[in-house]
Amino acid sequence: MSVLVYIPTHDGRATNAGLEVASYANAISSGSDVVALVSGDLSGDGGIGSTGVSRVLHYATDINDNSQISKLVTSAATTEGAHTIVFSGNNEGKAAAPRVAISMNAGYVPGVTSVSGGKSFTRNVFSGKATAVVDVNAEVSVVTITPNSFGIKDQGAADASVEAFSAEVGDSKVTLNSFTPTSNDGSVPLPEAVRVVSAGRGLKGPENWGIVEDLATALGATTACSRPVGDMGWRPHHEHVGQTGITIRPDLYIACGISGAIQHLAGVNQSKVIVVINTDPEAPFFKAADYGIVGDVFEVLPKLTEAIKAL
Repeated sequence: MSVLVYIPTHDGRATNAGLEVASYANAISSGSDVVALVSGDLSGDGGIGSTGVSRVLHYATDINDNSQISKLVTSAATTEGAHTIVFSGNNEGKAAAPRVAISMNAGYVPGVTSVSGGKSFTRNVFSGKATAVVDVNAEVSVVTITPNSFGIKDQGAADASVEAFSAEVGDSKVTLNSFTPTSNDGSVPLPEAVRVVSAGRGLKGPENWGIVEDLATALGATTACSRPVGDMGWRPHHEHVGQTGITIRPDLYIACGISGAIQHLAGVNQSKVIVVINTDPEAPFFKAADYGIVGDVFEVLPKLTEAIKAL
């Protein structure tokens, strides 16, 4: 019996999300063998062994069709006799994990945030206002891990052994004709970001976003926005955080010119430290903030950026 973890990679290395799910798999293994599954290019063991994973199954072909990923994972789980299968709670994991659970008649728990032990899994409910412990009665459990909820645990272990793995995944139902990246700045994807600078309608227009990007660059942070900003086309929709957008759990979240409606708070209230900058002292966001600045973002952000650069 083993714990199988599907690892997303980039340029042959495990992403931060991949290392996090590997760390979680190692934490819940209770002596079971922890096996990682990777598709596409792989450099060495991709850095996966550092988290305590002992073996890496390498499927050489890069696949992006979630149906194919689910078939690949199901095949590996059956071969390895996995009692628990772990995915990241990114878009790929959210799409593939339920398919695996159905095909294996397994229990499925999305959005797991911490280790509970045995066949129990802890997850947030009611937009992060409460937690629930879910007990799985099925023989096999399939879970997704909320990004940035568990962290990466470096075990200082040796490189994992890498084994070629093959499976029948069928033909892809997705055809990729072209790809244009939304950003070439190398910023960390929002679900994995540990620092986020976000802004709302208080910026008054997309032409003013430079002061937000300058602060993000100084902090090594990823940029985000509120829903109205994305709806108006000021920023791309993939930057929208909130109940109807991306849920994030960074170490630091700076909200600039965002009032803090409940729908927005639901996507960011698990941040470790929240800083709010707003001209309205009655803005709801201040009630959720660890630190608040009542002031004009056009005056505060440049000064904050310069102060950070000076440090």
